[in-house]
Amino acid sequence: MDTKEKFFKSGIKGFDKLLGKGIPIGSSVLVEGGPGSGKTIFCLQLANNACLNGKKVLYMSFEEPEKKLKEHMQGFNWNPEKFEKQGLLRLKRFRAIDISRSVEAMLSEAKRELLIDIHPILMPKDFSPDIIIVDSLSSIAAAFSGKESRFRIYMEQFFRYLERSNITSFLIREVAHPTHLGMTYSEKGEVISFLADGIIGLYSIIERYGKRSSAIEVLKMRGINIKRKIVEMKIVENKGIVVYPNSILGEKLKTTFSLT
Repeated sequence: MDTKEKFFKSGIKGFDKLLGKGIPIGSSVLVEGGPGSGKTIFCLQLANNACLNGKKVLYMSFEEPEKKLKEHMQGFNWNPEKFEKQGLLRLKRFRAIDISRSVEAMLSEAKRELLIDIHPILMPKDFSPDIIIVDSLSSIAAAFSGKESRFRIYMEQFFRYLERSNITSFLIREVAHPTHLGMTYSEKGEVISFLADGIIGLYSIIERYGKRSSAIEVLKMRGINIKRKIVEMKIVENKGIVVYPNSILGEKLKTTFSLT
């Protein structure tokens, strides 16, 4: 990453208008939403656009295999193989249970002190990314089931590693819907929200008569004067995600959850 650069632009049509200058380089950003809200597509599109601009992207999958991720990208006419050959893209699948076991072993060796070195747990030694995408934190958390304190330790160390390395990261998290629409909701692992520099919320909205639409919001971005509004978003064939920053979903949101 060019050290003279200070902000990262997603290149997703309409989305960057919600951010002004962009995302400060080195930030850790949560991309959260319910099932089918478009989180993975958003991040794959972001990875594609970053590679087009010569950035090196590591996509760390804890759910889908590399082949499936490539098929998703190809479905929108993106070319992951080209970027892989250029050394710009690394799609790699990891097992969350391996992280949990590694953390347990390291904590034992460190006599329960917080002396964990994140690098050997996750990062490929032969690839130095500008951007890291983690898909998803929910899968990692599941591997620490019943050991929430271990998960917290791991996440604190992981965020510190990203900060030291000045790597811009996007971390996908599946959450109950809606999370931030002013309704009662108890978030598990809420420490992650405090550690993150930014939060992007994606919503799958049920309107009257069963019609479903998509929306997006920038909930938080440290150091940036964000546009605080929930706006329309569409997943367009052969293009990917398109955001409509002037289409605010006000009345729709009032009727969406009237039955809950």
